[in-house]
Amino acid sequence: MVARPPVRLRVEPMTLDDLPAVHRIEQASFSVPWPDDAYRSELQTNRLASYLVVRSDGDVIAYGGIWLMVDEAHVTTFAVDPAWRRQRVGETLLLALLDLAIARHAREATLEVRLSNVPARRLYEKYGFRPVGLRPRYYSDNGEDALIMTTEPLTGAAMRRRLTELRAALAAAPAPIGPAEVADAHLDGGVPAPETSKRELP
Repeated sequence: MVARPPVRLRVEPMTLDDLPAVHRIEQASFSVPWPDDAYRSELQTNRLASYLVVRSDGDVIAYGGIWLMVDEAHVTTFAVDPAWRRQRVGETLLLALLDLAIARHAREATLEVRLSNVPARRLYEKYGFRPVGLRPRYYSDNGEDALIMTTEPLTGAAMRRRLTELRAALAAAPAPIGPAEVADAHLDGGVPAPETSKRELP
């Protein structure tokens, strides 16, 4: 196999031009995706909302967003293109969302995640989220419960230390290898773990 140059990731605010790629990842990631007009409405009319995308060579490969409600940053959606999972793209995005929450003066961050989505739960726990409750029968596709997870204070000493250490480890880690090699790895039995969470729309 010919070696490829390292993949460079960029995290940027989501724009309307990104929506076709966002919808593609949305459809591949969730059994109950948001309607096609939901993100357009979020970007154009929701003052509480901020959304980010991760790009590789200009292509959107992940996206996520928060609603800032008083002093709480609620992660509304978080998804990585299936071909790019288990390559620290999710960590790059989650760290950027936490940085965004801190920049917007949030005291803590929260999210909901399916109880069955153990890989995503482990990722969130690594970045300081802890279980604090359940939303029974939260997900409309199968009635699964949602686990509510919340961080300790984002500007507290423990969280600052955690994020500093994780940021350094992420910077030192090997660059992503790209989707083609991931596809090859699937032939050897490697299956990407889910890197998703989603708030149900009212």
